[in-house]
Amino acid sequence: MEPLLGRMTRAMRLEPSLYEEVEADKGATSQALTVVLISSVCAGIGTAGSLGLPGLFGGLLVSLIGWVVWAGLTYVIGTKLLPGPNTKANLGELLRTTGFASAPGVFRVLAAIPLVGMVVSLLVSIWMLVAFVIAVRQALDYENTGRAVLVCIIGWFIYMGFVVALALVLGVGGAAVVNSTGG
Repeated sequence: MEPLLGRMTRAMRLEPSLYEEVEADKGATSQALTVVLISSVCAGIGTAGSLGLPGLFGGLLVSLIGWVVWAGLTYVIGTKLLPGPNTKANLGELLRTTGFASAPGVFRVLAAIPLVGMVVSLLVSIWMLVAFVIAVRQALDYENTGRAVLVCIIGWFIYMGFVVALALVLGVGGAAVVNSTGG
């Protein structure tokens, strides 16, 4: 198994081969979880200046639950509603690939920088979304990116509704939600 840092770097470079690799590597599930945790902590640090410690921990919890929910939604939408002719996937494969898609989120720590932080957060969110589309395309064995984009758009709207509701229940502020989810 490739070291975590190498895989994270490849995920940030948006290498489709990395997503294929972690899709097939059942041992990479713990690495994917670690990537999500690192990305979430970085997001929490990025918003801690405005939201304090509750924002850090609330954002971490929302991020972890959100990862599992979005991977689950993607699995259902991608394999049941919009499968391609070669689609064969399970939830573990989507957890691994989407977990690594959160690798660019390490840069969300820069959200703490006054003035440029918001721009950095926006750019990182876009980067993560592109990584997620690639992860979905690879995990669901789609022949084109358009179907993966559609799955991600549908899933994102459902996911964001869930995340906002969860954040309200947990009392986490809106900035923590947006920063912790990459949305």
